[in-house]
Amino acid sequence: MITNDWARQWAKYSAGKVAVEEFETGRSLTYSMLNQLSVKYVNYLTAEFALKKGDRIAILAENCLEYVILLSVAQKTGIILVPLNYRLTPREIDFLIHDSDPDVLIVESKFRDKIKDIPSTAQVSHLLDLAVLQQKTGLFSSEPFSDHPEQSQEGTTHDDPVLIIYTSGTTAFPKGSVYTHGMMFWNSLNTQLRLDITSADRSVNLAPPFHTGNWNVLLTPFLHHGAYTLIMKSFDADKVLEALEKYNLTIFWAVPTMLKMMSDSPLFDRADLSRIRYFVVGGEAMPVPLIGQWHAKGVPIRQGYGLTEVGPNVTSLNHQDAIRKAGSIGKENFYYQAKLVNDSGDEVAPGELGELVLSGPTVTPGYWRNPVATAATIRDGWFHTGDIMRRDEEGFLFVVDRIKNMYISGAENVYPAEVEFLLRSHPGIDSVAIIGVPDEKWGESGMAFVVIREGFSVTKEDVLTYCEGKLAKYKIPKHVHFLDELPRNDAGKIDRQQLRIISTLNQ
Repeated sequence: MITNDWARQWAKYSAGKVAVEEFETGRSLTYSMLNQLSVKYVNYLTAEFALKKGDRIAILAENCLEYVILLSVAQKTGIILVPLNYRLTPREIDFLIHDSDPDVLIVESKFRDKIKDIPSTAQVSHLLDLAVLQQKTGLFSSEPFSDHPEQSQEGTTHDDPVLIIYTSGTTAFPKGSVYTHGMMFWNSLNTQLRLDITSADRSVNLAPPFHTGNWNVLLTPFLHHGAYTLIMKSFDADKVLEALEKYNLTIFWAVPTMLKMMSDSPLFDRADLSRIRYFVVGGEAMPVPLIGQWHAKGVPIRQGYGLTEVGPNVTSLNHQDAIRKAGSIGKENFYYQAKLVNDSGDEVAPGELGELVLSGPTVTPGYWRNPVATAATIRDGWFHTGDIMRRDEEGFLFVVDRIKNMYISGAENVYPAEVEFLLRSHPGIDSVAIIGVPDEKWGESGMAFVVIREGFSVTKEDVLTYCEGKLAKYKIPKHVHFLDELPRNDAGKIDRQQLRIISTLNQ
């Protein structure tokens, strides 16, 4: 059986090497300390709360070392971790707790008010303050670390869940995506093979812990490969630039909005990023001018694509192709089967539009206690992503749009991402998002939300004129609304639900 206990293995090979370090506090754990502490956590949690394989621990806390220790606990025992979104309202958190039905709820003190009066806490057997867990397990103890006897555990297989990660739930109740030990293993291999990860690599992890990117873009592949990860609680452009230099980091994962803010920072020009091998970019297509800025800085840009339920490291675009294949997400990673299909499930030809469907060992077995949603998404062994794409003659994939974002104008399908990609090339437009709104004549028409680049003046007529001759008339937005910034969700992606609310106020 392939071991899922990565901390124990690296404690044998690189006991004194730092595995994770906290930027804000300076706390750090070597691989030996990580393994020893996770054993202490296992002994405490199983003795105090009788936790066993399959039980759930929900956590409401910011990025911290304890998450990494608890991941190691899950790898040793088969206990399932449920990271909760601390940015949600108490009502929304109540749903997550009720749905995941945890045996233990660990809460950072700053978030206690979020759960104070919600009904679901009554069903949780054990409520534990994060500070109490630290005290009970000696995380802040001045005593030297020593080996603790590891109690015999049932062990885990690749089919056992390790995480339940809830989707954003912008159109319905959130769904708990089940993430297995096998998914984590194969995602690590996919990532290493396409990004050339080694034990010498160093990165910073600043995505929120309730996001799959926090766990699976670089943290778990780095833990699997014995590399170093710096943990930051949140994104700050200046602090990240300083950290990239100070901590000799080699790889950084971000979304384009972060890299835009970093390039606008007064620290950008003088930051020494010579040790950076490349940045990994996801979430949305990165504008070509921004790619050029970072390339001129000597930082190669590698773009990719992923989903919470699949991987999430699904595709990769080599930095050599970043400009030549602008807008592409690259090709599917090593251990995937991918195809584009039409509404009948038939594979489409190169250049034609189709939905991306995926199969392989990194595909979720389904949604937590939600067989209806599972059956709707996984059909005949293929995960249906809901993303419309095209594949060119060289095999490169291009995201056209989400099926749910498409609107129909005069019986014609319009994919907002296509129009957004064009408008982002306008020199005066910083960012743009388009949604379909009701139209008496055409059924629906486009409303463009535009953020103007500093120092430029752009009017509605400028936007529409820029589209003329480059897009079919039915694709050109009918309405243009200017914003200071686009609303974004917790994953850093454009919040189209908020745009729809704004649109009802401006029609």
